[in-house]
Amino acid sequence: MSTLSKTFVTPEQYLERERQAEYKSEYFQGEVFAMAGGTEAHSLIAVNIVALLRQQTGNRSCRTYNSDLQVQVSATGLYTYPDACVVCGEAKFLDEGRRTLLNPTLIVEVLSPSTEAYNRGRKFEHYRTIESLQEYLMVASDRMQADLFTRHPEGHWMFSSFGDPGDVVGLKSIGCRLVLADIYEKVEF
Repeated sequence: MSTLSKTFVTPEQYLERERQAEYKSEYFQGEVFAMAGGTEAHSLIAVNIVALLRQQTGNRSCRTYNSDLQVQVSATGLYTYPDACVVCGEAKFLDEGRRTLLNPTLIVEVLSPSTEAYNRGRKFEHYRTIESLQEYLMVASDRMQADLFTRHPEGHWMFSSFGDPGDVVGLKSIGCRLVLADIYEKVEF
């Protein structure tokens, strides 16, 4: 029986490949992971969230980004593409090309049944090490459900869950309020 050997790449090799790639991939500890395409529901939810965040952050010193911008988790070495993120204050980047963000204030992940466990578990473990991160919002794509983790000054994270169309997700770190019905506008289950 033969085993397949893994090809390990350095972060620098990964970033160079990523600049030229036709598709996005994530990186962790020498391994590159291709990202799968999403469903209509996933896409609509992500677009709705980005639009709502952008509309509400408007003139303030916050910037809203979609999944085209990569985030590096410096403490663990994960490179990933959240569905949305917001930076309030000065955005810090790994590179001159401003492709890899280092200091998100809010990260949003739209969950699919195949990624939900990873986003709630391991990926959140990585995200919690980002010093600038104040809130992590996970939004289900197969049902009306949003879960928010908020960092408190003592360092612990508080969990809030929302499941009714009229529920309001208050994002204190960026001064925004998202109504669940607006997040799920035009989404059919």
